[in-house]
Amino acid sequence: MKRIVAVFVIGIAIVLAAQSAFAHHSAAMFDNQKVKELSGTIKEFQWKNPHVWIQIYVQNAAGVKEEWSIEGGGPNSLSRQGWRPTTFKPGDAVNIRVNPMKDGSTGGQFVGAKLADGKTIGNFEGG
Repeated sequence: MKRIVAVFVIGIAIVLAAQSAFAHHSAAMFDNQKVKELSGTIKEFQWKNPHVWIQIYVQNAAGVKEEWSIEGGGPNSLSRQGWRPTTFKPGDAVNIRVNPMKDGSTGGQFVGAKLADGKTIGNFEGG
C-alpha cells in the first residue's frame, strides 16, 4: 500500500512540475505576427532569472508618457550573446522592437533594439 501511495504522489508531482514548465514558457500573450517599434528612455533593466525585463518610458500618440514592460530571454543565454547587466542603463535613449501584447496593454516580447550609440542588439533590421 505504501508503494502505491508513493508512486501516486510521485506521479502527481511530475504532472504538476510539467504543467508549471509549460505555463512558464508560454508566449501566448504576445502577438508574434506584429512588430511594434518603441522610442523612449530606459527606466530599469532587470537582469534576473528566469527572464530579463526592460522597463521603458514611451510617449504615446496623445503625448502621454507610458511605461512599457518588455520581456527578454534568460540572462544565461543572453550573456552568451554579449548582453551584460549594464546593456541598458536608466536614462539611456533607445529604440526597441517588440512583439506587442495581444490585449493591447503596454508590454511585449523583445525582438531587437538600437542604442543611442548606434549599436544594435537582437533582430533590428533596417535600423
